[in-house]
Amino acid sequence: MSMRIRRSDMVAVMKGKDRGKHGKVIQVFPKEGRVVVEGLNIAVKHLRRHERRQKRGESPKGEKITFSAPMNVANVMLLCPACGKRTRIGIHVDEKRRRQRQCKKCKAVFV
Repeated sequence: MSMRIRRSDMVAVMKGKDRGKHGKVIQVFPKEGRVVVEGLNIAVKHLRRHERRQKRGESPKGEKITFSAPMNVANVMLLCPACGKRTRIGIHVDEKRRRQRQCKKCKAVFV
């Protein structure tokens, strides 16, 4: 599956509990069609206490870990760095025959 959203792109969430929020893409899973957005889609994982930690001098308590869970790429839209609007992504072929991503609204080419 070809994805037009890449790591370090700014995206807006269109669906889900974080709808309307913006964030930076920190991880991309192209085979699954999912992206991880920094600070959004927060999930909590509970770790049970572990007996071996007590032997090493660490606390044997359980803990809650919060992390940004992956979300479907169809639920986010790219924010254009030039015009600042949510946009779809077009493909522009330059004079050297390289494919580049392009904003569908202002026709700016992404670097």
